[in-house]
Amino acid sequence: MNDLAGMLGGLGGDGGNGGGDIVGAIGGLVSGHGGLEGLIGQLTSGGLGDVVNSWVGTGPNQHVDPAHLANALGNDKVSELAGKAGLPVEQFLPILASALPSIIDALTPDGKVSSGDAASGFDIG
Repeated sequence: MNDLAGMLGGLGGDGGNGGGDIVGAIGGLVSGHGGLEGLIGQLTSGGLGDVVNSWVGTGPNQHVDPAHLANALGNDKVSELAGKAGLPVEQFLPILASALPSIIDALTPDGKVSSGDAASGFDIG
């Protein structure tokens, strides 16, 4: 895929929710402060190391429980992202937990995290 919106399939634009931007919210998380490396570091230090390693590695991606993802990211970040997506946290978290493994997997095709902003070439809006 050549863009993040394509990876997220039918979630493009406002995601059908009338005002939010699911793709932009998730894309901002991946390409935000610290880039992909920062996000992976945060998730790893939040107790999701084995799960995240499966996304980066070349094997199958492990499922992440939305509540565990929320704990690793922190309530403030999750609320911010859900707000950008125009969804309540309870609706946004399962979408994020479903999409994030595939996104990180796609950004690490050789099983390695590139230095710099690996998501910089992706169109998130």
